[in-house]
Amino acid sequence: MAHLLNDAMQTVIPAGFPLFREQLHLSFAEIGWVAFVLNVTASILQPLIGYYTDKRPMPSLLPLGMMFSLAGMVGLAYSSSLAMLLLSVAAVGIGSSVLHPESSRVAHMAAGKGRGLAQSVFQVGGNTGQAFGPLLVALVLVPQGQPGFLWFTLLAAAGLAIQVGVARWYKPRVTGARGQRGAAPSPQADAAMPGKKTIVFVLSVLILLLFSKFVYLAGMNGYYSFYYMDRFQRPLADAQVCLFVLQFAGMVGTLLGGPLADRIGRKNVIWFSIFGTAPFALLLPYAGPTLAMLLCVPIGLILMSGFSVIIVYAQELLPGKVGTVAGLFFGLSFGMAGLGSVALGWLADATTVSLVIRMSAFLPLLGIVAFWLPKDRR
Repeated sequence: MAHLLNDAMQTVIPAGFPLFREQLHLSFAEIGWVAFVLNVTASILQPLIGYYTDKRPMPSLLPLGMMFSLAGMVGLAYSSSLAMLLLSVAAVGIGSSVLHPESSRVAHMAAGKGRGLAQSVFQVGGNTGQAFGPLLVALVLVPQGQPGFLWFTLLAAAGLAIQVGVARWYKPRVTGARGQRGAAPSPQADAAMPGKKTIVFVLSVLILLLFSKFVYLAGMNGYYSFYYMDRFQRPLADAQVCLFVLQFAGMVGTLLGGPLADRIGRKNVIWFSIFGTAPFALLLPYAGPTLAMLLCVPIGLILMSGFSVIIVYAQELLPGKVGTVAGLFFGLSFGMAGLGSVALGWLADATTVSLVIRMSAFLPLLGIVAFWLPKDRR
């Protein structure tokens, strides 16, 4: 639930880009910098916080992170300049960077023998929040404008109350958790380590796949609303419903991806989750408003199914380094989305937003490199 509330607040920012552009008179490049600050704040801090709290757990960080998000929501409601907007967005990014590593660790501690199920439920919470973000923009921000962000302080307050309770459960268990984290990797884990060249090659392929996935999503979340409104002459609320369909389908895909990978293999799900999106993504820029909404279902369903599988695949490649791998890949996902937003915003200013959406549609074709990954057994 805390993950749902956090990601809902984080997602309303890119979903509200048309609102910021109109009220603060921002260029597409400046919109890109807003997305960059939001994502890179979490990208840089998240692995650092995870690394630090692995050695020194801090239950108080959980409610503190929600306090940063609450401050960010208030700032977004009253931002009258780009500088104030960036500062408010950075506060939300800091809150998100605290929640992901610490709450993921708590879910792991609470899971007992069902760790895979616990992590899936935790991840789906975030995807559900992302799905409701555009819908909340349509229902709250479109009719009320920028002051509507004050309503989202209620989400932050609810998250704060939840995290206070979680921190109370977490605190007395810190000592036992520290002992588990301090254990040395087993000899079997060391023996299972592949060669350095294999590790570098496989990680490079996985990072390229993350690049194609998250830059494409940055284009959709940040700029598809502009394209949709301009091409179909529809209001912002209609465009947000289209993004809601994309995110909601992604939530279902996340829930299905892990069990499917257990049945047919992680490599198969990884390549299909990127490359299998390509036909629908390439058709989307040329579809009408109804077909576009329908196409968002397979795009979200397929594209979102592979992220957790990619992380598990990398963790199995590097046994004994679960936290390091998770921090690296979550951090890269935020960072690539931020850099992609800046690049696409600059391109939209230099050309048209229509060209940005059409060029982004080719990114899932990079999923073909997943065929080079070693098979699961190997």
